[in-house]
Amino acid sequence: MLQSLAGSSCVRLVEQHRSAWCFALLVLGYLLYLVFGAVVFSSVELPYEDLLRQELGKLKQRFLVEHACLSEQQLEQFLLRVLEASNYGVSVLSNASGNWNWDFTSSLFFASTVLSTTGYGHTVPLSDGGKAFCIIYSVIGIPFTLLFLTAVVQRIIVYVTRRPVLYFHIRWGFSKQIVAIIHAVVLGFITVSCFFFIPAAIFSVLEDDWNFLESFYFCFISLSTIGLGDYVPGEGYNQKFRELYKIGITCYLLLGLIAMLVVLETFCELHELKKFRKLFYVKKDKEEDHVHIMEHDQLSFSSISDQAASMKDDQKANEPFVTSQSPTSNDSSLNN
Repeated sequence: MLQSLAGSSCVRLVEQHRSAWCFALLVLGYLLYLVFGAVVFSSVELPYEDLLRQELGKLKQRFLVEHACLSEQQLEQFLLRVLEASNYGVSVLSNASGNWNWDFTSSLFFASTVLSTTGYGHTVPLSDGGKAFCIIYSVIGIPFTLLFLTAVVQRIIVYVTRRPVLYFHIRWGFSKQIVAIIHAVVLGFITVSCFFFIPAAIFSVLEDDWNFLESFYFCFISLSTIGLGDYVPGEGYNQKFRELYKIGITCYLLLGLIAMLVVLETFCELHELKKFRKLFYVKKDKEEDHVHIMEHDQLSFSSISDQAASMKDDQKANEPFVTSQSPTSNDSSLNN
């Protein structure tokens, strides 16, 4: 008897705070996912980093042995300056000296990565004025970009998602939920094909040092606005039609980002996902809503009555003044 009562009370407690329990599980799952990613990345990449460190150390020692006139301190000062310049997108290599980082097309590509929050990091402002302008430009431009993308996506999704789903639902009588799921899957497949697989094949041909996996990796990192910067197109030696290539990449990133947002919005409008998201939202108390409604009604009724009373007072004030006769005067006139 006591066990059944305790079990029923626990079930009742869980049902009353279901949203809070789901939110706690969501936070725990996200933290575990972060830890899982850290463990996998560390176990996969740490051995390669160790091998690279050993290789660089051996190469440095060999260089010092072959060039005895050069001290280790002088070599490290030179390498430090080279690495600082490389962080700003400037290379000391002879085969990379022909590419300017701040011509118009490169600046246009940089501006698009800043506004889309991709930020590859291969090129950064060198001067204090450029850094200050980048801050001001981003503060204004990023909200402007969000507004622009939202407006574009809201117009595209009407013709790409809502009208096709409604057409099949009304014309052929299919279930709206099933049509929406099939449409979302088909739209996702088309988007992945047009903005991931096909561009990856094109990049693997245009970029000499990229294979298909690296090209696909660049497309995903770019359109998901992660922007690690380890792969940046158009930075190779003697890149043909580099200016036109940079403009094409800028257009690809903008159109791809819009396509990704359309697909995400399409999936977010699915009925099943809406129900799933509601599990983690805070539910409003019905009694609080009722109190708010009553207070709103009382305020509206009181304001209406106050307005009516004020209107009556205004009407009385606007009426012509009439002297009222007292009852005694009326009686005296009648007696006469």
